[in-house]
Amino acid sequence: MSSMLKTDSLDAKDINEKYFDNHESLDVYKQLKQREQSWWKSRQQLTLLRERQMFWFGDNSFMMWLLWQLVSYIVVAMVLMLLSKLLDISLPLWQYIALFVIQTLIFIVMLSFKDRLARQLQYKINQADLSREEMLNEMTILASDSLYRDVHAKAPISLKQIYRYYNAEFRLASLHRLLQKEVDAGRLIYGDQKVEADILPLELADDALKEYARGIIYKSLI
Repeated sequence: MSSMLKTDSLDAKDINEKYFDNHESLDVYKQLKQREQSWWKSRQQLTLLRERQMFWFGDNSFMMWLLWQLVSYIVVAMVLMLLSKLLDISLPLWQYIALFVIQTLIFIVMLSFKDRLARQLQYKINQADLSREEMLNEMTILASDSLYRDVHAKAPISLKQIYRYYNAEFRLASLHRLLQKEVDAGRLIYGDQKVEADILPLELADDALKEYARGIIYKSLI
């Protein structure tokens, strides 16, 4: 009992000294930071791939393909005009026509492989999503021996305080997502307010949490 009271009386500096001075714990935190970086990159990649999927293969994708084909005609025409002026050469009309015919054939071939391209993009999305989940699961395992222990020892504690305890080495969005796992497991509860940041892209989630991090209080049920 006295040991628990002593742990609860630790301040931010004590927490860092207590756990970071231990070589094994230091290694755990190092791995956790590495997994966080990988998780961040995976989520960013997943967001970009989904945006690309919506752009090229969404409901209005056919019109978008036609629009970009028209843009490509204009770009090629401008480049040819510029080269003709700079190099002082003049191509016969049939060569211009042949070039645009080839360009059109390439577009038709690409359009015919549209479904295949969509499947390839979906495969990349699935892989990025799997990587994101794997990194998050590994982060949760590592956090159970480091982050969760610290939070329970200092609870009630705000997300802002946790962020400062680790000298801003972890992002707010990462901390919030990891601690949500502990909330879902029934070992932590929210004291004041909850911010639904998990559904946002990481950049937006991080910005949203900066405003509310001080008011997001975690209370331990252990």
